[in-house]
Amino acid sequence: MRIRKFIAVFFVLFAILGANAQAKKYIVHTVAFYNFENLFDTINEANNDEEWLPNGAQNWTSEKYKQKLHNLAKVLSEIGTTENPNNSPVLIGGAEIENRIVLEDLVKEPALIGKDYGIVHFDSPDKRGIDVALLYQKKHFRPTSFKNIPLLIYKNQLNAKAKEKNASDDASDDKSEIDKNLDRVYTRDILLVTGFLDGEEVNVMVNHWPSRSGGEKKSSPFREAAGRLGRKVMDSIYKVNPNSKIIIMGDLNDGTYNKSVKEGIGAKRKKEDVKQFGVYNPFEEMFYKGNATLFYRDAGDIFDQIMVSETLIQKDTSSFRYWKAGIYNKPYMITTVGQYKGYPLRHGATEIGYSDHFPAFIYLIKEVK
Repeated sequence: MRIRKFIAVFFVLFAILGANAQAKKYIVHTVAFYNFENLFDTINEANNDEEWLPNGAQNWTSEKYKQKLHNLAKVLSEIGTTENPNNSPVLIGGAEIENRIVLEDLVKEPALIGKDYGIVHFDSPDKRGIDVALLYQKKHFRPTSFKNIPLLIYKNQLNAKAKEKNASDDASDDKSEIDKNLDRVYTRDILLVTGFLDGEEVNVMVNHWPSRSGGEKKSSPFREAAGRLGRKVMDSIYKVNPNSKIIIMGDLNDGTYNKSVKEGIGAKRKKEDVKQFGVYNPFEEMFYKGNATLFYRDAGDIFDQIMVSETLIQKDTSSFRYWKAGIYNKPYMITTVGQYKGYPLRHGATEIGYSDHFPAFIYLIKEVK
């Protein structure tokens, strides 16, 4: 009976490290990120949600909202179950979320309610009224601290660079005057959550970097600033504990090859190139193999990425380590006909789909002694 209970709690994986490891057993956890694409309720609030009301441009009704929740819950409950059949993700980063209410409705969906997800969410100053959040399985993850870190960017980003303020800076008395003079661009905050995953401390950063509105080149400095901010947050974590485990996830609105990721975060394509305090991005190799999380004008790219710190790619699996990554794109999530055949199946005039992005995920493993 004790053995049965153990297996019910932990997924047992054999031989993932080769023939010599057949006698070993591993805990496997899935960590995911999903852009929920306009997860709005039907209640009029003090944000830019007019489009997503029953009398708005999307004719967004309670029935459509409920179907959207059902669809998202189905996807979330299945991510990673190919290698981890006994459990949905222990950590789920989300983007394009109107408020905490929609998340509370989401985790109560039949496909998710049994997983007992907790929620970490802050309202962002984003002009579209959308936020990021983290869902976590309470039986596996215990948050100990969480905060929203503002990304201060301005239309005249070059002049603002000298005054750019990031997460670890103290708020200045003249901040409102700086915002006024430099014409701040209001976007999503970075969400930083620290907690214990089955007893091991892990830091998770959830991102939704500025869009490409106005063109990739013109908007690139905003995402480059987001990358620098992410790097600065990581460095502040390492100052407290040089052995910290850090997961950086989000819809970056940039590819794995862009300056914001390669120089801002400092992410590397190959594990062997990652030094102490460095970052490994498994999705860069996936991109060059033709994978995608979204499409634009028939060109695929990976904007949805999960990167890990050097401490998570070390070979010793007595502690949680990165194993491998994937993109969840089952056939039911894909448009099958028309101009957008092969694209993610999103909300349309006659059908409530899932999202215009496919979710990204990674597996973490730990040897069971």
